[in-house]
Amino acid sequence: MKRLSVPLAFAVLCACSSQGVYEGIQTSNRLECNKVPPSQYEECLRKSNKPYSDYERERKEALER
Repeated sequence: MKRLSVPLAFAVLCACSSQGVYEGIQTSNRLECNKVPPSQYEECLRKSNKPYSDYERERKEALER
């Protein structure tokens, strides 16, 4: 049981860490949207609001190609 718990804990921590990094980058991207022209603002925000689950699915699909 101990052998399984360490890798499982590591996998969970990595997933949380990746999601945290992704969300930090998305927050930064949303702040950058304030610098674009008003005509591009909505599109910029739309791109910066992609949920992590969508990002992860698209990333996995791209790696499979």
